[in-house]
Amino acid sequence: MTNEPHYFIAIPLQERHKEYYSKWQFNLKEELPYKQWVNKEDLHITLKFLGSVESNKLKQLLNYLNVLKKTNKFKIATGSVGFFGNPKKPRVLWAGVEKTSALAALNHDVEDVSVSAGFEKDRRSFSPHITLAKKWNGEEVSMSGLKEQYDERLELTVNQVVVYRIFPARTPKYEVVAAYELKGEVD
Repeated sequence: MTNEPHYFIAIPLQERHKEYYSKWQFNLKEELPYKQWVNKEDLHITLKFLGSVESNKLKQLLNYLNVLKKTNKFKIATGSVGFFGNPKKPRVLWAGVEKTSALAALNHDVEDVSVSAGFEKDRRSFSPHITLAKKWNGEEVSMSGLKEQYDERLELTVNQVVVYRIFPARTPKYEVVAAYELKGEVD
């Protein structure tokens, strides 16, 4: 195990999205026994988890990520609750994110830049989502009906990509290390 800080690359949420999904969390806490509920300020869409990173490698990556400034802003829809894992004890609860061609292209660019900077290619397919809670801590429950109850769509303008450093013992846990503004206007 290394003592180097851990990082990831993500799309930050706008304030109205943080507020909205924070309300979902507040209501769902009454129904679902998760150990960890993501702090409102930490809500995001992960593009690439980097893990432990040495400072020289991080500097190189941050420089390479400047290419993202050539990417055009775009819009996606978020919403509709879902989960990963056993439907009766799901390990992760999330809000869905529309996987548009623009979002897939951005993820591909982030992956390519990361590999160029010496990071391993992600072997899992990109499944965009906003983690709301994780680490199930209770009896089995029925998740049926949640998708219908939590299904309102919100439009999100993707105008920035950030690199976050993880501080496990703090709340909020994530701190922006670098931000890359995307270009252009969105209709």
